[in-house]
Amino acid sequence: MEESKITIVVATHKKYAMPKDDLYLPLEVGVDFHGKKTSFQSDNDGNNISKKNDGYSELTGMYWAWKNLKADYKGLVHYRRYFSMAKCRLGKPEKRLQKVLTKQQAENLLKGVDVILPRKRNYLIEDLYDHYAHTMHKEPLDLTCEIIKEKYPKYYDEFLKLHERKTAHMFNMMVMKEEIFDEYSEWLFDILFELEKRAKKIDLKYEGFHARFYGRISELLLDVFVRTNNIEYVEVPVISIEPVNWIKKGGGFLKAKFFGKKYEESF
Repeated sequence: MEESKITIVVATHKKYAMPKDDLYLPLEVGVDFHGKKTSFQSDNDGNNISKKNDGYSELTGMYWAWKNLKADYKGLVHYRRYFSMAKCRLGKPEKRLQKVLTKQQAENLLKGVDVILPRKRNYLIEDLYDHYAHTMHKEPLDLTCEIIKEKYPKYYDEFLKLHERKTAHMFNMMVMKEEIFDEYSEWLFDILFELEKRAKKIDLKYEGFHARFYGRISELLLDVFVRTNNIEYVEVPVISIEPVNWIKKGGGFLKAKFFGKKYEESF
């Protein structure tokens, strides 16, 4: 691992404080959608889908890394969320930023496995499909099921387990050996591009927050890919650079589950 290059893309849509460690590559996503706002690397260079950022969110950064970045290991995190090995992850944003995963820590983790994933989230009282259906519009997820059954039947049984499983690796965060990252990206974007075609064909449209369903569906597809291919990984906790309002988040979940009120924003 001494000479292996690990590059983790930090997806951001605005100017924001970034880690000093050269492990990280700040990437402004959605440049073709909202215009250039920072001095960071842009996701509209080279082979890109920058203009799709309103629907794909941080995935335009993942696509850019797949098509344009060369590294032995590629990763994706967010300007507000990182991996962290720190035992205490509290404090002001600038203090939290100092506790993100370091290059040395990443190298040590990747000596034993080829993939780093965030610690699983447990939804406790409902399965992953029901959680999505309660908080988002389920029609795109059902279309995704049809696509996988038709194009990638190998993954179909695992996709159906969304109706059973209550845990998942969320946030579209990962570090993967290049071959795995690229294979996953090819599979993922083929499904999402087909989903985009079918959604347009039946005039399936949502505004604002709910228009970004491509990015949210991909969060559920990560484990479908990993579990189907029996990929070994190590889990690492996630640190939020900005404090999470758990009362607001919990309230939004309860309103969605018991009163049919969909999420209106990210928490």
